[in-house]
This record gives sequence, C-alpha cells and structure tokens, in this order.
Amino acid sequence: MNNSQMDKKTHDVPMAALLPTLHDPSPIRQFDRAQLKQLCDEVRACVLDNVSRTGGHLSSNLGTVELTVALHHVFNTPHDRLVWDVGHQTYPHKILTGRRERMPTLRQIGGISGFPQRSESEYDTFGTAHSSTSISAALGMAMAAKQKGEDRHSVAIIGDGALTAGMAFEALNNAGVCDCKLLVILNDNDMSISPPVGALNRYLAQLMSGNFYAAAKNVGKSVLRAAPPLFELAKRFEQHAKGMVVPATLFEQFGFNYVGPIDGHDLDSLVPTLENLKHLDGPQFLHVVTKKGQGYKLAEADPVAYHGPGKFDPQVGLIKPTAVAKQTFTQVFGQWLCDMAAHDGRLVGITPAMREGSGLVEFEQRFPDRYYDVGIAEQHAVTFAAGLACEGLKPVVAIYSTFLQRAYDQLIHDVAIQNLPVVFALDRAGLVGADGATHAGAYDIPFLRCIPNMSIACPADERECRQLLSSAYGQNHPVAVRYPRGAGAGVVPHLALDALPFGKGEVRREGQRIAILAFGTLLYPALTAAESLDATVVNMRWAKPLDVELMLKVAGTHDAIVTLEEGAVMGGAGSAVLEALQAANVQRPVLQLGLPDRFIEHGDPGKLLASIGLDAAGIAASITQRFGAAAG
Repeated sequence: MNNSQMDKKTHDVPMAALLPTLHDPSPIRQFDRAQLKQLCDEVRACVLDNVSRTGGHLSSNLGTVELTVALHHVFNTPHDRLVWDVGHQTYPHKILTGRRERMPTLRQIGGISGFPQRSESEYDTFGTAHSSTSISAALGMAMAAKQKGEDRHSVAIIGDGALTAGMAFEALNNAGVCDCKLLVILNDNDMSISPPVGALNRYLAQLMSGNFYAAAKNVGKSVLRAAPPLFELAKRFEQHAKGMVVPATLFEQFGFNYVGPIDGHDLDSLVPTLENLKHLDGPQFLHVVTKKGQGYKLAEADPVAYHGPGKFDPQVGLIKPTAVAKQTFTQVFGQWLCDMAAHDGRLVGITPAMREGSGLVEFEQRFPDRYYDVGIAEQHAVTFAAGLACEGLKPVVAIYSTFLQRAYDQLIHDVAIQNLPVVFALDRAGLVGADGATHAGAYDIPFLRCIPNMSIACPADERECRQLLSSAYGQNHPVAVRYPRGAGAGVVPHLALDALPFGKGEVRREGQRIAILAFGTLLYPALTAAESLDATVVNMRWAKPLDVELMLKVAGTHDAIVTLEEGAVMGGAGSAVLEALQAANVQRPVLQLGLPDRFIEHGDPGKLLASIGLDAAGIAASITQRFGAAAG
C-alpha cells in the first residue's frame, strides 16, 4: 500500500509482494532479514488499510508489527504458544496466521474478532480481551507441556500497562520458581489506553531517559520501597549502578533471567535475541521498547486518538465530524462528575486506567487533586474507594461493567459489608458492539442485586442518567448506576443536580391487558412496541430496590407482565420481579425478555439487539407469540 503518511524505508524493497503468498506463518521461518523487513512494511500497510475501513484498534497494532513477525520467525507456532496481552494488539498476528483475507470483516457480525479467540484459529492459544492474564495462562501451558513431556515454548507478550495489575505479579511470583520453557516479553510502549501510571511505569520510563546512572539510587528506591527485602538488597548494593538502573534487580528477584531493554522495531536486535532466549533453560524475561502508531506519522503523534478510531481516510487522518453528535452517556457522566465536584468538595473520582473511555478527561483537568487513576487494578480501585469513604470522602468509581467483575470480592467484602457510600458509574452496560462478549456488560444486575446494601439504578435516557447519578450520590450506602455505550434517545439532561426519588418508577404509557416493565434504555423500543399492542409501559428505573408498590398496582390491573432489560435474563431484573410477585402471593404470567443464556458475538449493537428480539419489532413479536395480539 502506497501511503504518504507511512514512513519511508531506507532498505531496498523487493518487487514481489510477500504477504499475499502467506497462508500460515511457516514460510516466514525461512525468510532472510531483508524479507522480514519487507514483510513488516506489508503487514503494517495491511493493518492501516483495513482498520481505516472497518474501525478498530490501530496504534497498538502498528507498534507490534516487528515483534509479531520476529516471534513467528523464531518460534514454531502454533506448536509453540503465543499469548498476547492485551489481545487488541493481535491484528498483525491474525494477518500472518491465515486471516488476512478476512480482515475486512473485523469486529463485524459473522466476521473475525478484534481479540484472540480460540474458536477462530489454532494460533489464538488463549482469549485475552481483559488485561494482565497472559503470564498466568502461558505458565499454565508451559507447566502442562512439562507434565505431558512435550517439548514446546510458551511466550507471554504483556504490555507495560497490563503489567501494573496485581495478577501479573502473582504470576511472576509463581513462575519464577517453576522450571519450564516460559518467556515473558514486556512490550514497553509507555501507553496502554490511557497513559500508564504508577511507580513501575516511572521506573521503566527512567530507563529510557538517557541519564540512568545519575538517577540510579532514586529510581531503585522508588520502585523497591514497596518490597522491603528488595529495597534492603538495593541499599546494600548501591555502588553497583547497573543493578539499580536496569529492571534486572526487580525481575531477577522473581527468578527470571532478564534481558533488555532492546528496540522492539529493530529486527537485527529482536531476532538474534529471541533465538538466544529460545535455547536457555528456565523462565526468561525480555524487555522490548516499542512505539505506538509506529510507521504512521499521525498515530505516532497522537496515539490516544488513534487507539480505537472509527473509519477514516489514512491520507487525511481523523476529522472532527461537522454535524453535532448526540451527547453520549459517558459524556453525561463526565459533565455530572465535574458539576457535582464543584458542588461538593468531598467528591473524588477513581478510574482503573480508563480516563478517556470513562469520560474523566475534563475532571482530571479541573480537579487534579481529586482524580485518581490507579492503573489496570480494578481490585485495588474498589478497596481504595472504600478507604476513602471510611474517612468521610465521597468516592465515585468510573468503571466498565465488564471490568467490575474483576473486583467482585472487594465489592462485597470491602464496600458492601461495611455499607460504605461508594458510587459505581457502570459504563458499557448491556451489549457493546464491536468488542463483543468479552466487553459486554451483561451480568451486573444479577451479580449486584444479590449483594445486601447494594442498589442498582437503570436510567432510560441521558436526562435520567444525570438525575439518577445525583440520586445515587445522595445515598449513604453503595449504589451502582448502569448505562450503555454511546448515545441514547437524545433527551437533553437538566443543568441542575436534581435527583429522582430513590427506588421509585413511573408509568409512561397507559394501556390494557399487558404491562411492560422496562429497566433502562429499552424503555424506548418498549414504548414503540406498546403502540401496536396497546400495552401499558412502566419505566422501573431501579433494579434494586424494586418499586414493589407500583409493580403490584400494575399487576393488579393487568392480565400479564413483561419484563425487559439489556442484561442477562438469568438472575436479572425480571427475576427480581418474579420473586417480588411470589412474595406478595400474586399470580400473573410473566414473560422475561433480555440477553439469552449465551455469549453474544461482536457486531453493530442495533443489529445484535434485533437478532435477539430486543428491538421494537422483536419485543412486539415475542409478546404477541406468548399472549396473543391486542383486541381489535
């Protein structure tokens, strides 16, 4: 692909293209260095061309091209296992492993996933859409190979952002005492999605500053103070500057042989280093330094903007839309957070490495002393919030629904049992579209409503989202407010910080015979479906506590009840309605509509909802099938 934004290469480029001839990586193992470099150019162009047409993760994939090519050149994949972390950096890997021609279907219904998927290819050895799992998985694979007497290598490729999570260090601690063929590669690009934070990242950044030795003592102390035995070791050997400068001090204490850092875009360094490490015994650790957006000037200059762009012209780059877009739920939350913080000095905002995705950019700028990005550390984020709440502050944890799953014990033990007033702003509730099942917020209502002291608000639109956030903030116990990705019905929020009544719903349409109890944004397709059915529609607003008084009143005047939610049917809000009806000894037929008991694939959210009967037409069809058509 001839692209003016792609870097000019100084080496000679052979006329014959290599990429179209590859249907699997095996021929790459015979390529000479010049062919490998040519292949990198072709893969990088292929990534840019396809992502610009489909949308997807760009910066991270441009940054892993050389590393991917080198790994498939040195290791005998898929016999040798590659585990990528996080998996959104695997587009070059997919291109080289027989899926190049399917790249135009990336993240679309029926197309290939944006993450590794075991069901998609034997080269995708482990699904890694959530971060920091690769070392654990690769260690398990390496130990299984040893136990079965199989001669194979396991390689975990983990980003510096993913390495901030406690799970990664738990795995390092375990791996260091295991005698197996495990290679951990730290892909250090100094940016996960939001810029990574914490002492470890400052340490790695210091290595690249060019002034290692002058700063050796301070660097070592900043990293090792959290581990007293290592800190004492560092103090005793301060005179050996190299030990305080390279991360060998840290990673070799875990039992790894540390090598690096090396340039992750230099095949002349990568290939021989990987070849050498392949023949060493015991756990190995390779530190490579890469640049997000490598080879595409616009992405190099602004890797955050090009992290996950939509469709764009590579020759021009990203262009701000001329039409004013509807305000998203994330933007509504971000504005509410700033407004409430201006009103109440006790408010603090917390995010586990999702500043942009969760809408906290403006909050950080306006209230830097009350903003905490704790890194990819969801467990820590929740308990950290609990500690703040113990001291009289009002923490708001901005977290994707799918990522709160990672902190479930902390949610119960550290927040709910102590009944602390923490607000959880659950973004990406329901289906998320192109990221698929791994990122869907399908389970938060079932896993939250069973926890004592916890309440769950389900706003139907943007205005209610702001109001229910204020309702949640005003409580003296933990409350979650769940809202979807993107925009909703387009109902403009009030500028005031007015709250809706706690635990109360409303009747939005009076009808006959059938009552639809809607939880969240599916209220609007329910209203459309109700027109043809002449059904009553209730905006429940709260999955816990239920507005039992309103629900029983409606049940007493209708023949049948329909519950509707963009969440798992099993154990969800519909189940709560059934429990409440049974407790009141009210017998009514109930139809529960929501996400079925299966994982929903990636694709356009509207099309996905229609495919499972959760658009207006599908809702009406399901009700008619169960209860018959409205009387003429």
